[in-house]
Amino acid sequence: MSIRVCVGGATGWTGESVVSAILESDEFELTGAVARRAAGQTVGDVRGEADGSPVRISAEVAEALSAQADVYIDYTHPSTVYGNIMCAIEAGVAAVVGTSGLTGAEYGGIDEAARARGVGVIAAGNFSITAALLKHFSGIAARHVPHWEIVDMASAAKPDAPSGTAQELAEFLGAVATNEFGRPVADTLGSREARGATIGGAQVHSLRLPSYVISVESIFGLPGERLSIRHDAGSSADPYVGGTLLAARLAPDRVGLTQGLDRLLFEGEAPRD
Repeated sequence: MSIRVCVGGATGWTGESVVSAILESDEFELTGAVARRAAGQTVGDVRGEADGSPVRISAEVAEALSAQADVYIDYTHPSTVYGNIMCAIEAGVAAVVGTSGLTGAEYGGIDEAARARGVGVIAAGNFSITAALLKHFSGIAARHVPHWEIVDMASAAKPDAPSGTAQELAEFLGAVATNEFGRPVADTLGSREARGATIGGAQVHSLRLPSYVISVESIFGLPGERLSIRHDAGSSADPYVGGTLLAARLAPDRVGLTQGLDRLLFEGEAPRD
């Protein structure tokens, strides 16, 4: 049987590509869609396809999930994602979270609710393969180089900072090893804010400029040498589709929160010393 999927943000930049992949797949079936501005139309209407998908677009997640779904995929907005995921959990539907902006406390609430309801949630700041490799390789580096900072680059209009990719990376590295400062950030002369935000025990610097989509770089330094590991995303949402559908395939068989695409790609494998 195919995996029944509801997509939040179905007409958005990433959501539209995910919907296209689902409609073209024999493994997945689109049963629901959420997009407030297109509510009331069918997916086929929005896509300009006369014989396209008859799934009607809803304004709210609860309404969209009234049609049976195995997985809810969220690519909406940082201001609504938490409520959307909690709504899916309450309905007993597994969830995949591609929207950034969730806090550590919110992830904790999602995990607790998902475990209580017996459903799985898979979240990632970035569902692209190269972003997962950035995180994985950076975890290996952090075990050997105890000095690092993160640079987070995104489009001028991106509302959240840092990006979900950078936030997830910083928190992960802080759990892998302890970052060491040559001078404590609190002792900075001049503007303390120029040293960025402290996340996971290291500094994260967010740039928001035209021409960027998402780029994240972890920079490790030792006396006389330096290592940079960088992920760059282009103007297409295609890199995120494969990882999102991998998560949608696995989420119904899990319980609780799994955070990070790398956890799926490297399950049971820890960075080696």
